[in-house]
Amino acid sequence: MQDDTAPAAREAPLLDVRDVTVRFGGIVALDRVSFALPAGGICGLIGPNGAGKTTLFNCLSRLYRPASGSIVFDGRDLGAIPRHRIAHAGIGRTFQNLALFRTLTVLQNVMLGCHSGTRRGFVAHALRLPGVAREEADIAARAAELVARLDLGAVAQRPVGELPFGTQKRVELARAMAARPRLLLLDEPAAGLNHAEVDALMDLIRALRDDFGLTVLLVEHHMNLVMRVSDLVVALDFGRCIASGLPAAVRDDPAVIAAYLGAPA
Repeated sequence: MQDDTAPAAREAPLLDVRDVTVRFGGIVALDRVSFALPAGGICGLIGPNGAGKTTLFNCLSRLYRPASGSIVFDGRDLGAIPRHRIAHAGIGRTFQNLALFRTLTVLQNVMLGCHSGTRRGFVAHALRLPGVAREEADIAARAAELVARLDLGAVAQRPVGELPFGTQKRVELARAMAARPRLLLLDEPAAGLNHAEVDALMDLIRALRDDFGLTVLLVEHHMNLVMRVSDLVVALDFGRCIASGLPAAVRDDPAVIAAYLGAPA
């Protein structure tokens, strides 16, 4: 019989997390967590504090190595990619606590994000070897494009430390985008933002996904944002995946409700 399944449905996911377990001594931080994220999707990763969300992000960034299980990104075993090559492999990340260079300008911070994708190393740049000038021009152009795209042009030459928190969040997002990631990891992007800024962030995430062909995985406690922006939601509790699927289904799942509100007496 002919297979009438649409080609997109048969494609392998961009990110495939398979039975990932992480232990810290006697503590199991992640317990056989599995989920898959298709290219172009937006996935919200939710759960109470201590559920294992940041641990999973750190596995995806290669800061932690799982005790068992595997993570496949774009058909490659993530564990086989050196830690310092993760950005070059196509994974970008923002952090829960801002990790910007506060004394550098907005433009300089974004330009630093571009350097992870350069082909010439420190020695070539120090000696001004052939091709360096062209590469630096490309970096400057890429950074300027992102600064404009994230509406940071008016503050491009100001030190980051002088800017409001919400603006600094956009700077970090621009820097994460600078290396042309295929998978963008957003660690609590709405933390510290007001309602208007959260609404703007939701529109921005969708627009960046569409404009740059991104796949997005975000850890977030702001449930309104997660449920409105995500195509898929994965819920963790005590290191285990307790629900995954469409946002409305996960929101109404009894195990998720119990994890956030406590089991009924």
